[in-house]
This record gives sequence, C-alpha cells and structure tokens, in this order.
Amino acid sequence: MSTVAPAWSRVFEVLGVFLRLGCTSFGGPVAHLGYFREEFVVRRRWLSDEEYAQLVALCQFLPGPASSQVGFALGLRRAGAVGAITAWIAFTLPSALIMLALAFGASAVSGPVADGVLQGVLAVAVAVVAQAVHGMARALAPNVPRGSIAVLAGIGALLVGGVWGQLAVLCGGAVAGLVLFRRRATRDSLAAHQGPEGTGGSRRVALIALGVWGALLAALPVLAAALQNVVLAITDAAYRAGATVFGGGHVVLATLEAEPAISRAIDQEQLLFGYGAAQAMPGPLFSFAAYVGALADASGGTGERLALAMIALTAIFAPGFLLLLGVLPFWARLQRRPSVAAAVRGINAAVVGVLAAAFVNPVLLHGVTGPATLVLALVSLAALLLRVPPWLVVVAGAVCGGVGSLV
Repeated sequence: MSTVAPAWSRVFEVLGVFLRLGCTSFGGPVAHLGYFREEFVVRRRWLSDEEYAQLVALCQFLPGPASSQVGFALGLRRAGAVGAITAWIAFTLPSALIMLALAFGASAVSGPVADGVLQGVLAVAVAVVAQAVHGMARALAPNVPRGSIAVLAGIGALLVGGVWGQLAVLCGGAVAGLVLFRRRATRDSLAAHQGPEGTGGSRRVALIALGVWGALLAALPVLAAALQNVVLAITDAAYRAGATVFGGGHVVLATLEAEPAISRAIDQEQLLFGYGAAQAMPGPLFSFAAYVGALADASGGTGERLALAMIALTAIFAPGFLLLLGVLPFWARLQRRPSVAAAVRGINAAVVGVLAAAFVNPVLLHGVTGPATLVLALVSLAALLLRVPPWLVVVAGAVCGGVGSLV
C-alpha cells in the first residue's frame, strides 16, 4: 500500500465513493464491511477477496473503529496518504455533521415532549446494545472456554469500573487466551494461507507512526493534568478511548463514559441520548465523538464548541489509523504467530464481557425506567432482529417516547 502522493483523479474517485458510502452505510461496522466488499472487491476490483479478508483481519485485531480503519487502508491503497485521509473524511463527514446538529439542538429543546423523546431513544439503545452483545457473543465467545472468559470479564468490568479496569480485563483476556488457545492457534497457523510477508507501506513510516501513537498516549494525560485545560482533557480522553477500544463503535460508549473528563462535563443522559441517536446515522459510530466534543464546553461560543468537536473527532480516530500504519508492513508475518492468534482470541472474548457490563450499567439502568420503556425496548429488539433498519427503529422509538409524554 503506497504512501506516495497519488494522481488527483484517484483522490476524487476515493472522495466520491466514500462520500456516498458515508451517506448510505447504515447498520454498524459489520454492515459497513459488507458494503465495502461489494463496492471495492466485487464492483471496482481494487483488491481480491483474499486481500480484503487479510485487511479485515488486521483491522479487527487492532483497537479502534474497524470499518473506518478498513476504509482508511483502502484509500491508502488506491490513492496514497491523501487518499487515506480523504476516505476517512468522506465516510465520516455525514454522520459527524448530524451529531453536531444534535449537540447544538439538544440544549435548545426542553419540556415533557423532549424528555419523552430522550427516554424513547434511550429505550431503543437498550435494544441496540442487547443485539450487539448477542451478536458479538455468538461470534467471539461461541464455546465454553471463551464464554467463561466473557463472563469473568463482564464481572470484572462491573466490579472495577473505569477505563483502566477495562484495560485490565482485556489484558486478562489476552493472558487467558495464551494459556487456553495456544495449541489450537498453532494448528490453525500451520493450516493458514501463507500470504506475502508484508501488506505494503514503508517500515520507516510504520516505526514513526508507532512512535507518535505511543508518545501521544503517554504525553496527553500528563499535559492535561498539568495545564487543567478542557481542550487537552477532552483530547486526552478521546485519544485514549480510540487507542484502547476493542470491539468497535458499540464499546466506545462504555469507554467514553468511564473517562473522568467526559463524565464531569456531560451527564449520562446526554451521553446515552447521543449514543442512541448515533445508531440511526450512516457511517461510523465513532462520529459520536463530535457530539461529545460539542457538549463538553457548552458554555463556550459556537466557534469554540465546533473546534473542540473536530478535535475530539480527530483524536478518537487518530490512534487506530496510526496503529494501522505502524502494523501494515509486518502484519502477514505477525498473524502467523500462534501466541498472537491465541491472545487475540482471549481479548475478543473479553470484549464481549466489557460490552455486557456496559449494557447493564449505564444502558439498561437508564433506558428501562418502567413498564412502558421496557415494552418499547423489547419491541425495538424484536424489530432489529427482524432486520428493520436501525435508523427507522430509533426514529420510531423517539416518536413513541414523545407521544407517550402527551398521554
């Protein structure tokens, strides 16, 4: 994957296709990967099915927004570094603009109808996260050993709490994976396709990217604590969330909610409202960071709030992209190591537990407040299982909540 400046015709090609996908890719990260395969493997033939599968495997291995990382890598492959950045902006912009509009409009809306709309969206969020937990459990914890890791991880995340508690749980999952799955991973690695030694990119660029990733992760909390600045505090929280979120956008709520800088600046109901609304948007769920940034300094002027929203949005995506650039040249060799494959199995199972803990607190506790919201959550879950589009379920939940407030 080249990082050389591309022909501008390819940049505009990347811009057009990813902007369209950003406006139409409903359904979350897994659905995005399906849209990408249809567009870039089947229709445009930018890469083969085998190459696409290897790229998806890499992005699922790394923390961060998997579908956006795949899009970033596809833009990089097609049009170099400019293409990668263009792909991210085009895919993210539509949902980010909608989340910004919600953040600015939320403070101007009040009264019983607004409260009812909020409660309706929170009830739908219960259904969305319940479906995500179920789907991830089937995929990532399908047997007793991995299911046990998920259960213990969920208990640990509930008992310890906070972002560092989640990191400890994920580290525990990696250790459990090494202990339980190394023999199986060895057999799988021997049977696996022996692909090329690298997936592209300069090793020098890779090492620089990894250095920047680590330097920001270490320096931002120190600067935020020393300067007591809201912009640095939110940047630090968003960057750390992007650097430590395994499992994609559905887990980001728990990670952001656990950040002290964010929990102090934004109340839980606002966070849950934004998260619920994000389910109705096309494009990446990480666009939720724009909403967080715009609300974190609600007393500031419009310009300051917009700037902080853009900073938070960039900060939450940056670590995933830096890691991708850092790992791309080494991935083919790395993925054949049994210890890495075994640790990833354990981490993935632990992710299910972290998401289940987030489902219990705060999603369930705030989303189900009585019989009416319980019924709405159950009906919403049934609709999602019947493959009703998520955006339609969220809109219907908001309408039901608003109408219910008038009864």
